[in-house]
Amino acid sequence: MTQSRPLTRLDQAQLDNVVRRHEMFRNARMGGSRATLSFFDLSGLNLTGRDLAHADFVGSSLRGSNLAGARLDCAAMFACDLRQANLENASLVKTDLRGACLRGAVLIGANMFESDLRDGTLAETDRAGNLKFVQVDTQPTEASGADLSGANLTNARLSGAMAIHTDFTDAVMRGCKLVRATMRGANFSGSNLEGADLSGADLRGACLRGAVLTGASMTMAETAGADMEDMLTDQPVGRPASSLGRPLDELARDHMAWVGSAGAEGTKLDLSGFDLRGSLASLDSMCLTMVKGIGTIFYGMNLTGIQLQAAQLEDSDFRTCKLKDADLRGVNLKRAKLNNADMSGVNLRPLMIDDKRAMRSDLEGAKLRYVNLNGACLRGVSFAGADLSFATLLGADMNKTDFRHAKLFGARVERDALRTANLEGAAGLKI
Repeated sequence: MTQSRPLTRLDQAQLDNVVRRHEMFRNARMGGSRATLSFFDLSGLNLTGRDLAHADFVGSSLRGSNLAGARLDCAAMFACDLRQANLENASLVKTDLRGACLRGAVLIGANMFESDLRDGTLAETDRAGNLKFVQVDTQPTEASGADLSGANLTNARLSGAMAIHTDFTDAVMRGCKLVRATMRGANFSGSNLEGADLSGADLRGACLRGAVLTGASMTMAETAGADMEDMLTDQPVGRPASSLGRPLDELARDHMAWVGSAGAEGTKLDLSGFDLRGSLASLDSMCLTMVKGIGTIFYGMNLTGIQLQAAQLEDSDFRTCKLKDADLRGVNLKRAKLNNADMSGVNLRPLMIDDKRAMRSDLEGAKLRYVNLNGACLRGVSFAGADLSFATLLGADMNKTDFRHAKLFGARVERDALRTANLEGAAGLKI
């Protein structure tokens, strides 16, 4: 038996009272109580930045509601109507979203770690003990047309979900379960699907350009018409490290001798077009000054404390790399991919050639979404046209840094640090 269940409408004042008591409950204060908002109509209401972790929203309508920055960790949102809702930067860690409708919702930068978005059907018992199904707009979780760009979906479960034309650009989806999910025309550009299970998924017409699919399972997945250009899989991109002829650490030592002798000894290292992921060598703390590596794949490598002064590294892939405390003075990283890299404490200030000449670091057009630049020296660096959305730049030296036409949506910066920076045409900066 299936029947519709009417929803009880709350106005903003009534909802605010419930949320206030829930936040008191969350802080173990006298008079607090858990928010039980199951089967309520909360459409269009404002919950911006509120703490609703562990709240009960089962079967409720939050259509068009503003939940930007809200904390919804472990909340019960089974069969919720979240169409056109704003969940930008919301925290949905381990949230139960089975059977929810996210059609057209905005989840840019949302943290959905281990959230459950599998299909689900809502049922309850009547007074006689008979099981009846409660009718909702959609049985499987539907996220068609939703914007999840930059969202964290690590270990999330979307098996059987409907996500047609959904935007997953640059999303982190490591270990995500997408078995038999329908994702026709979805955009996974630059997303990290490392270790994800896409068995039986419908990816027809999807864009997987530049996506990371190392260790992913795509058994029986339908990919007709999908754009798979520049994907990172378990197969090498370009030339494998094994074709270098000698171990990478030996070549690096030869390069160090070349640098130390001003070219009299050793050999300059050229890594252009190589995929170094298969190399067992450690390059952390190595001196690779003036190394050439155009279009090189460094993905996921430990490069802590490396010296790359005046290195030519345009179009290279440093996503998820550890570059903490690296010396990158005068480096060329134009159009490089640095999403989710740890660049805390790096030195990117100009490299002094002599008393009158200096070589500035160039990251024009680079992708640095979610990069960690805390405490970095960015003095005089060019980030013109770069994407630094959701980057953290706390404590960074940004004296005369060039951010012209850069994307800074959701970036964490300090107002005073930007006093001399060039922000002409920069978009999305909120301080």
